[in-house]
Amino acid sequence: MKRGLKILFGLCVVWSLYWAVAAWGLRQSVAAWFEQQAARGWQVEVKEITARDGLGGYPWRHVTQITQPALADPGTGAAWRADWLELQSPAIWPGHQSLHFADGDQRLSYYDQTAVITTQGLQADLFLAPGLALELEELGLTSGSWRIGDDAEATLSADDLSLRMVQGSVAESYEISAEARAFRPGKALRRLLRAAPKLPQAFETLSLAMDVTFDKAWDLSALEHRRPQPRQIDLALLEAHWGEMRLKMSGALEVDEAGIPTGEVALQVEAWAEFLALAEDTGLLSPTLREQASRVVAVMARASGNPEDLDITLGFRNGNITIGPIPLGPAPRLIIR
Repeated sequence: MKRGLKILFGLCVVWSLYWAVAAWGLRQSVAAWFEQQAARGWQVEVKEITARDGLGGYPWRHVTQITQPALADPGTGAAWRADWLELQSPAIWPGHQSLHFADGDQRLSYYDQTAVITTQGLQADLFLAPGLALELEELGLTSGSWRIGDDAEATLSADDLSLRMVQGSVAESYEISAEARAFRPGKALRRLLRAAPKLPQAFETLSLAMDVTFDKAWDLSALEHRRPQPRQIDLALLEAHWGEMRLKMSGALEVDEAGIPTGEVALQVEAWAEFLALAEDTGLLSPTLREQASRVVAVMARASGNPEDLDITLGFRNGNITIGPIPLGPAPRLIIR
């Protein structure tokens, strides 16, 4: 009996020593990362990096709290600030990191524009591969109610958010899905959409599912050097449902080094006339152009079998978007800054 207690006590001592050394090393690594960014020319502010509540999750977890973190990258003009950020990981393996953000406001700036991001229960779960590169195997981002806007009013908000990014069989490939329930455009957007009184306050559906192959895997260098850039996009489904209007997209695109996409995307639009009405109300289309577009779209809709819905294929070629031989305009550059 005494021998068993001695063995148990010895194991507890060894585990406690391991836990303490690992906790110290984790906090040193976090502090060193902030110092490295400062050495690279970033503006870095951190009030303190400490174990939460003194014990820091002992004995089964490591819980490190970063108080008043602020980062600004002069190269991109991006800056971020929050009240606190908490890192949690199992004591046995720090490669599974959970980042918990303070409820309330965070500020994300891009040069002279600042967005106030207000969240409840915002959490990111990162599963990292063993090794110094800390390659991302899986990322899950979840939140309760959230809003993006300024101090006065929201530009966008929703009841929740779910984002998942899972590494595929190829290190550079990731399966990405996202969904937001009760997604709501803010008052400013609804004032811009003067037809909006006919629309409900929130989207019934807003979801995304796609596979993306980047030019390199997401790892620590994505924060320290440059972001991986998309090279192949297999869009399984992008769906948005707002009142009578419903939009679905699917297709495949190849993206070159300049961010120019090439490929085809199938587009289904229900109640397409409502989209054109919104475009006219917001000033994107003049009454004359709206009438011309309406005649063209009506012909295409009848050809697809339902005059009220539109079922077409968008082509992406030579930097332009086309419907068959008809050019619609320049294609967007798909570049992650």
